[in-house]
Amino acid sequence: MERLKRRQDFVAAARANYAAMPGMVVQMRARGDAAPPRVGFTATKKLGNAVLRNRVKRRLREIARLRLEALARPGHDYVLIGRAPTAERAFPDLAHDLNSALKRLHRSTHLPADKGTS
Repeated sequence: MERLKRRQDFVAAARANYAAMPGMVVQMRARGDAAPPRVGFTATKKLGNAVLRNRVKRRLREIARLRLEALARPGHDYVLIGRAPTAERAFPDLAHDLNSALKRLHRSTHLPADKGTS
């Protein structure tokens, strides 16, 4: 799966729909094309030092590698954001969080709320 690397892609995903779960926040943006899905990962400095943030991102990358390939839709961008419990949460629970978030995001048809980021 292709990775998101440019800031503008992350900002565009932040303006789109999201689902907050106990282990992570998942943002999803429909790009409106038929290209393969892309994924990005973030962990803010509020989580802790670089070691902890890297551990969180490694766990998110692994869960995305295992689960997101089958669940992602073409033409969509996904951003997985680490939360404080991500580093310690059991791996099956993280997988359940990702599945639940994607189900919620894919069935929502309403427009995203304006978060004042224009």
